[in-house]
Amino acid sequence: MAQASGLRVTGADSGSILCWMLTCVTAALLCVTAPSSALAETRVALVIGNSSYQSLKALKNPANDAGDIAAALKARGFDIIQGIDVGAAEMKRLVAGFIDQAKRADVSLVYYAGHGFQVASQNYLVPVDAVIRSRQDVAAQTIALRSLIDPLDGTPGSHLVFLDACRNNPLRDGVEVEDPTLLNGLARIGDAASSFIAYATRPDNVAFDGGGRNSPFAQAVLSQIGTRGQDINAMMIAVRNDVLAATGGFQRPSEISSLTRQFYFVPGQAASLSPETQLWQLANAVREPALMRIYLSRYPDGAHAAEAQASVKVASLTPTSGTARSTAEGDRVADDPLWDLAQRSRMRPLVEFYLTRNPDGRHAPEARQLLQSLPSAADIAREPATLCEQSATHPRDATANTPGVPLGDLARNAETAIAACREARIAHPETPHFTALLARSLAAAGRRDEAVAMYREAAERGNLRAMVSLGLLMETGDGLPKDPKGAVALYERASEAGSSDAAINLAVDLMQGIGTPKNPRRAVDLLRQAASAGSAIATYNLGVLTQEGVAGDRGAALELFVKATELGDPRGYVPAAILLDEGRGTGKDPAKSAEMLLRGVASDTGEARSEIVQRSGNWSSDTMRAIQVRLKRAGYYPGQVDGRGGAKMTAALDQWRRVGSFELGQ
Repeated sequence: MAQASGLRVTGADSGSILCWMLTCVTAALLCVTAPSSALAETRVALVIGNSSYQSLKALKNPANDAGDIAAALKARGFDIIQGIDVGAAEMKRLVAGFIDQAKRADVSLVYYAGHGFQVASQNYLVPVDAVIRSRQDVAAQTIALRSLIDPLDGTPGSHLVFLDACRNNPLRDGVEVEDPTLLNGLARIGDAASSFIAYATRPDNVAFDGGGRNSPFAQAVLSQIGTRGQDINAMMIAVRNDVLAATGGFQRPSEISSLTRQFYFVPGQAASLSPETQLWQLANAVREPALMRIYLSRYPDGAHAAEAQASVKVASLTPTSGTARSTAEGDRVADDPLWDLAQRSRMRPLVEFYLTRNPDGRHAPEARQLLQSLPSAADIAREPATLCEQSATHPRDATANTPGVPLGDLARNAETAIAACREARIAHPETPHFTALLARSLAAAGRRDEAVAMYREAAERGNLRAMVSLGLLMETGDGLPKDPKGAVALYERASEAGSSDAAINLAVDLMQGIGTPKNPRRAVDLLRQAASAGSAIATYNLGVLTQEGVAGDRGAALELFVKATELGDPRGYVPAAILLDEGRGTGKDPAKSAEMLLRGVASDTGEARSEIVQRSGNWSSDTMRAIQVRLKRAGYYPGQVDGRGGAKMTAALDQWRRVGSFELGQ
C-alpha cells in the first residue's frame, strides 16, 4: 500500500521541519472543457487607467495596469475601448460608447484602475481632473459606478467588472469625527443580473499601488487570464492567492457574482499537468539548455531540478538516438505550445526565447508587445521593491511573476536582498510586506536577533507570512525560546485573516496536541477552509483524512485528491491510481489508473516511476497492461504487452518523464 505524507508548511525556513505522516489514497482525472468558443462570442471591454491626477495624489501604476490589461484582453478576443489619464468629459464619453456596445455583446468587461471611493455605500470612479473638496463635488466631478452597471441590468450578456480602485477617501481628509458614510476603499455592491464584480481588496479596505510596474491585483489578473480552460471563479481563487502571497495578506481580493453561466477567458481543455512539468518537458522536447536554465530559475526546488541541473552541465543536448522523433517534438513546440506557456507564465526569459526561436511566428507581434510590459534584469535592479521581492520571496509565496527563493540561494545573496528590502521598506511604509521580506533576508544572513525583531514588527502590523514564520520559530525554538502556545496564537490570528499555511500548521497542532488540546474535528474544519481557498497541500491532506474516515465519507476522498493534483500537488497521482486500480471508493478503472500513474511519472519526484519499476507486483495486470499500451503507442516501449512491470519499463518511463505530456495532448 502506498504511503503519503502531509508536510507542515514552513514559513521561517527553520532547520527543524515537522512532518505529518498519514496513509493516503486519491482520485481520478477530471478534464475541464469550456462549453463554448471565444470566437463565437462578441466581447467588448472598457479599460481605464488614471494615474496623473491634478488635485489628488498621483498614482504610479494605473496607466501601466490599464495598458497591460487592454493588451491581454485584446489577445483574448475583446474589442477595446481604452482611456489613459482621462478627464471627466472624456471618461463620460467612453462610458457611453461602452454601454452602447455592451448592451449587444455576449460578454462585456470593465477594468478600472485609479482613484475610487465610496460615499453612503455608493462607489465613485475619479477622473484625473476632478477637484473634490465636499460631498457636493462628487456627483459632478466623478463617475458613479452604478452608471456603468445599471444600464446593462436585464441585457442578455454576461457583464464583468474589475476594480483596482480601492484608495483612500479624499473626503476623509481633515474630518475629525469618524463618519460611517465616508469609509476608505469601495463598498460591496453587485445585485445586477448576470454580473460579476471583482474588487482588488475587501470592501472598506485600501489596495496597494505596487512597487513595480503593476499593482499586485493587476499583476495577478495578468498572470491568470491566459490559463486555458479555467472559468472566472477558479481564476479569481488563483488571483486572490497570488495577491495574498504578494502582499503578505495586506490585500485580499473579493468578488460577488450573479452570473448564470460559466465564463472562460480562454476556452478549451484545461492543462492536465502543471506549468512546471510543462516547462520541463518543453525544454526536453526542443533540446535547449536555455530552457533548462529558465526552468531552474523559476523552480529551483522543483521536482525536476536535479535532472535540469545535470542537463545544463553538458555542452549540448543533441540526442544520440531517436533524432527524427526529437525533431518532430521540437517542431511541435516551436510555436503554439511554447507561446501558450510563455504568455501564461509571463516569464521574460521564456518570451525572449520564443521570439529568438520564432521571430516571424504567428504570435511574434503579441510576444513583442508582452515583452515591453515585463521588467528586464536592469529594471529589477533599479527598483528596490521589485529587487527585494525577486531576492527574498519565500517559496510558499511564489506567484507566476515572482519565483520563490530557497534559503540557501538567499543566503548567498543576502546582503543584496537586505539592502533592497531596507530601501523598499522605507519607500512603502503603508505595507508591512517589505518588513517581512527584510526579516527573511536577515535570517538567511544569520542575523537572528534582527530577523526576529523584523518578523515581530511585520506580524504585529498584520503580515501573514511573518506570523507563520514567527510561529514556526516559536514552535521549534529556532533562534528564540520554545513557545508552542505562542505559535498556536499566531497561527490562529493568521488563519482567521486568510493564511492557508497558518490554517494547515494549526490543524497539525490540533491533530497532535502541540501547544493546544487535541481537536481533530476543528483540524478538519481548518483544512477545509484552506482547501476551499485553493491550497493544494490542504486539499491533499483533507483527502488523506477523508480516506481514513476522519473527515467524513470515504468516497469523497477521490474528488479531493484529484483537486489536489489539479492545484499542483503531484503526491496525489500514485494513491489516486491505487484507488482506481483496486476499485476502492469507485469502480475499477485500469485505464484511468494507468493515466494517473503516467501523469505522476511526468510530474512527481519519482514515486510513480518506482511503483511501476520496483513495486509492480502490487498492481493489477490490467493497469500495467494499459501503461504498456500507452507507452508503446508513444513509441517508447518496444517490449511485449504482458501486464507485468519491472526494470524492463525503465527506459520507456524515463522517456515519458522527459516528453510524455505531448502524448497526453498537452
